[in-house]
Amino acid sequence: MTTSRALDEVVDLIAQLIRFDTSNTGEPETTKGEEECARWVADRLAEAGYETTYVESGQPGRGNVFARLPGDPESRAGALLVHSHLDVVPAEAEDWAVHPFSGAIADGYIWGRGAVDMKDMAGMALALARQFAREGTVPPRDLVFAFLADEEAGGKWGSQWLVEHRPDLFEGITEAVGEVGGFSLTVDRPDGRQRRLYLVETAEKGLSWMRLRATGTAGHGSFLHSDNAVTELAAAVARIGAHQFPLVLSDSVTEFLAAAAEETGLDLGAQTPDLETALFKLGGLARIIGATLRDTANPTMLNAGYKANVIPQTAEAVIDCRVLPGRQAAFEAEIDELLGPNVTREWVTHLEPYETTFDGHLVDAMNDAILAHDPDGRTVPYMLSGGTDAKAFAKLGIRCFGFSPLQLPPELDFAALFHGVDERVPVDSVLFGTKVFEHFLLHSAPTER
Repeated sequence: MTTSRALDEVVDLIAQLIRFDTSNTGEPETTKGEEECARWVADRLAEAGYETTYVESGQPGRGNVFARLPGDPESRAGALLVHSHLDVVPAEAEDWAVHPFSGAIADGYIWGRGAVDMKDMAGMALALARQFAREGTVPPRDLVFAFLADEEAGGKWGSQWLVEHRPDLFEGITEAVGEVGGFSLTVDRPDGRQRRLYLVETAEKGLSWMRLRATGTAGHGSFLHSDNAVTELAAAVARIGAHQFPLVLSDSVTEFLAAAAEETGLDLGAQTPDLETALFKLGGLARIIGATLRDTANPTMLNAGYKANVIPQTAEAVIDCRVLPGRQAAFEAEIDELLGPNVTREWVTHLEPYETTFDGHLVDAMNDAILAHDPDGRTVPYMLSGGTDAKAFAKLGIRCFGFSPLQLPPELDFAALFHGVDERVPVDSVLFGTKVFEHFLLHSAPTER
């Protein structure tokens, strides 16, 4: 089997996906483009012979597309879900070197919002799905290709809604692969050579957005006030923003640190003084890895007042909380100590953390696919500091991984491209990833029957 058809069109498919402005503001009235993009994907799948299912998840325009490719009828393996989201975070065009929705191909890169998060994987999945159908490929297990809405706002009107209201779409699925995994991290070895580690996501921190509210006494701004809601809130926000939660290393993080230490010779253990600083010797990805060593709580929004000389009765803030597996109760107890007596909290969004083990046939298939195209590579597990649609699918008992393979240039600050200005993905990385992903999908189930 060759990837000639997929390789011929994958770059163009990604560029076309980027040209759909699917900006997700988090507010239904200003989010746009998902339906148009989803229907375009459905048309591309139908061209190749698929019967597709288009679903609007709870709100008009929140489009999702599913297509199933039947596998070996004698296989005992459950179906594999290959999921991508079509929405992206907003972008300000004046900040970019190219228009963020141009899908420009220049200087060896595909440019635009969503290039790495995650229309690159959507394009690879779409290209391979089309190739398999056109060539009559029978994979070793059923493959379910899903292209989803609303991931960038927690999946309320995408994966979460689908799991709750349309579980039939996930019938027979036992495992899943999605974004933010399978990409390379080049590290320096003690002998002067370099080694590419391919990071497979086996865990995600919990995603919880918390609203704080302080209540005081409204009054004239020229008077003395001992219970100013703005003052109470600002103090609580400052305490939370400055707080450092305890170091807690999950199994996924511990395995990653051990592998990185083995390859680099660096001291990267639980007893390492200032482990976060030591991690920066691994490059820009340390921002992601470092954020998985502890819980985090970052203030992101403030809202109070309506006139310069009026002290408001209430003030509000939003805190972006990311919590490690097994830490929720302890995290909340620490937050409550920091709030103070006149500040209350509530969850705006609360999605549980997820972690699985780095073993089994699917992990072996990922490793074999990487080594088939990069014999000197090494797959290692890691934890994502953010969240993906895997949080929803895990509720159905589906075992989830992040595996969207890319071989990246050593000098590329990949972490900075997520939600960043001038988001882009190397063309060569996409071509490498398409070949690896094909190998993986065609060997994603044991041959024993």
